[in-house]
Amino acid sequence: MQDYFYSLGDALFNKLEGNEQLLLFFSGEDSDFVRLNHNKIRQAGNVAQRTLSLDLIEGKRHAEASVDLAGDNEQDLQQIVETLEILRQQRVLLPEDPYLNFSTDINHTEYHHDNEVINSQQAVEQLITAAAGMDLAGIFANGIQYAGFANSMGQRNWHSRANFNFDWSCYHAKDKAVKSSYAGFDWQQEKLAAKVETIKHQLAMISRPSKTIDPGPYRAYLAPSAVNEIINLMSWGGFGLKSHRTKTTPLIQMLEQGRTLASSISLGENHARGLAPIFTSDGFIKPDHVQLISSGVYQDCLTSSRSAMEYDCVTNAESEYPGALDLAAGDLPGEEILNELDTGLYINNLWYLNFSDRNACQLTGMTRFACFWVENGEIQAPVDVMRFDDSVYDLLGTNLLGLTEDRELILDASSYGQRSNRSIELPGVLVNELRLTL
Repeated sequence: MQDYFYSLGDALFNKLEGNEQLLLFFSGEDSDFVRLNHNKIRQAGNVAQRTLSLDLIEGKRHAEASVDLAGDNEQDLQQIVETLEILRQQRVLLPEDPYLNFSTDINHTEYHHDNEVINSQQAVEQLITAAAGMDLAGIFANGIQYAGFANSMGQRNWHSRANFNFDWSCYHAKDKAVKSSYAGFDWQQEKLAAKVETIKHQLAMISRPSKTIDPGPYRAYLAPSAVNEIINLMSWGGFGLKSHRTKTTPLIQMLEQGRTLASSISLGENHARGLAPIFTSDGFIKPDHVQLISSGVYQDCLTSSRSAMEYDCVTNAESEYPGALDLAAGDLPGEEILNELDTGLYINNLWYLNFSDRNACQLTGMTRFACFWVENGEIQAPVDVMRFDDSVYDLLGTNLLGLTEDRELILDASSYGQRSNRSIELPGVLVNELRLTL
């Protein structure tokens, strides 16, 4: 795959004229997809796709296009040569781009992690066996994702990584369900089995009559999947340089009023760990780590190449929306969570999150799936869906009691167009108050 991409690039570079420069970005995957419902395989298939993006530059004018490749060298070469000529015709008609920015330093990188692709059939069979007797529905994705960069100045970069992602729900009746996922790079059957056992226990709990609670503040534990929803919403404008300079970030009070989160909150973009490549589509090399929040204090922004040009900064990310977040762990043992919670809410999932007051980073949303009432460290009953409205400055600040010592790696399960390469690793969160409104 790598040699194939480089050979296409070399052929294109030989077609350039005058002062033209060409940037190429390659993305692809070889993925198995398996859909399940009622704990049976309903659909199985494989997707092998490759896309080549071209950016033809001369001076401050450039034209871009993307081409789906067939894998046939002769056919693909003809198609991309024709695309190059179309871009050449388009470029002269376009205005100059004042924020055009691409790397002129030659930095080669090469990363392979292809030798640990698990057997999809075996993995799915293990889940089906473990979930025997359960009404399970979900999707399993598994395989290798590729990315490559090459330019006419001689830079070459390659990244490939094998990974898997189970995303599933187990239903009790109608809207009562427990949602879970298992994702990563190294398959461990015992970890999958432990997740299924947890689901079995929680299914037994949601079969009990629901407890009705009044609106108000409650002590609560938010599982990593629930914390992920909060961090995802914060990420929409929260960490990008552009949103900071235009004062549209929901974390504006951290930047201008000195507000902080709890000292245990340290959040960064871990480019060295994630699925996304260490290089950008403009040829810049990302730092291994960008510390966004350190000990509750805002530290740095994610800066795309265009923002870097506009604000005279250094590019440190492909996008200003995080792609490989890393929230530091705490010291709460996972097996002690219920005892530490004592009395309150155990929340597995949140959904429909939005800002109720963006400038104050005030969030609202709903509890989802398995939400439980806990008394004296023991689950008593499920709690029906309720709405919360609370501030990040409280949840991850003044009301934060602790973070779990164990963290969960969550891979974005979206596959529209192609599998996402976004990821996050984070702990569960214990808070003194979560405000329910109805």
